Amino acid sequence: MELLLAIFLAVLTGIVAIAFYYEHPKAEIPHGISERQKLYIFHYIMNFGFGLATFLDKVGVISEVHLLRVMMETIPPLKDSRLLIKDLRFERVKVRIYQLKTSNKNLRRGILYFHGGVGRFGSIRAYERKCRYFCRKTNSVVVSVGYRLAPEHPYPAQFEDCLTATIHFLRTAQDHGVDPSRVVICGDSSGGTLTAAVAQALVNRRDLPKLRAQILIYPFLQCVDLNLPSYQQNKGVPILLKERTLVLGLKYINMDLGITEEIFKGCHVSEDRRLKYQKWVSPDYIPHEFKTRGYKPSPTCLPSKEFCEMAEYLFDPVFAPLLAEDSVIAQLPETFILTCEFDVLRDDGLLYKKRLEDHGIKVTWCHLQEGFHGTVFVALFGRVLGFRSGAKGLQKIVNFLRLM
Repeated sequence: MELLLAIFLAVLTGIVAIAFYYEHPKAEIPHGISERQKLYIFHYIMNFGFGLATFLDKVGVISEVHLLRVMMETIPPLKDSRLLIKDLRFERVKVRIYQLKTSNKNLRRGILYFHGGVGRFGSIRAYERKCRYFCRKTNSVVVSVGYRLAPEHPYPAQFEDCLTATIHFLRTAQDHGVDPSRVVICGDSSGGTLTAAVAQALVNRRDLPKLRAQILIYPFLQCVDLNLPSYQQNKGVPILLKERTLVLGLKYINMDLGITEEIFKGCHVSEDRRLKYQKWVSPDYIPHEFKTRGYKPSPTCLPSKEFCEMAEYLFDPVFAPLLAEDSVIAQLPETFILTCEFDVLRDDGLLYKKRLEDHGIKVTWCHLQEGFHGTVFVALFGRVLGFRSGAKGLQKIVNFLRLM
């Protein structure tokens, strides 16, 4: 029996490995990334996970999305006697609150954290280490928001939950020992998208305290141009490959994957939209030093009426906050933006930084020269799995928070 099981597992592993060899491009890990071998291993473990999830979904064992969620949970950290942790609901939204047990009677800073995962993965538990870290290092009350996930809860339920949780916390901050004028919202990857969208949604709310700041960690911010320098230079760099970025994004908002190639070419952008967005989304606004690594301007694709109509969701500022109107951008709070050199989303952050600064918003920018997408998420998994660039990014965020 043991021999048969071993043979079955070997065959299953082979099937998954072969499927991923042919379906996914080989990783391109530039020499500028430190700890390159570790990233290779991390990339192939992830690819095996994606392949296994796809295989088990096709044979009816477990759905792809559910298996990937389980894999993201990882091993939870041990109990921390220094922290008081409690699970609550802010109206309908699940949250977990972290605070130090020290008997400090002064009101503290509050941090709302929106996890990444492209609206389909991620959870409070998956981000337990990061939220504990921010709580300990900054003596803040940290609220991890367990927003509902797609596809069970279609877009924009994720944004609605994050907005609901933020409004509730701003109204009840003092009940949790928080100064309502010192509330910061923060998120990584698609959580950074949600952070930017929530901050924009609150700019005209006169009935609520103003946000103190927003922290965007390698956020996705636009789908107008997927041929910006960072998309070209890092298309095969783990863990967020160029093709994977768009496929996961389209699955999140339940769009037809058949228009992927047209979106890459830019055929989904009408002439009217192209004229409007070119003042915000253009390689012309990317500093020259970020174009030296193999960038070539892309030809303009003639728009297709059919694809333009199908892609309507892609221009919603909730999905693409870089496309918000100037009147909204001009009212945003102080901002921290973290970008990574070897990340397809790098230029989204650079363009948003420019827009904010053009409107007089104070921006603190942290660029990880050796970083890649996800480097901050894995930074707290110890020396074996963590990356030095991620640890550097975390420290920069902590330094920013301590000033709030």
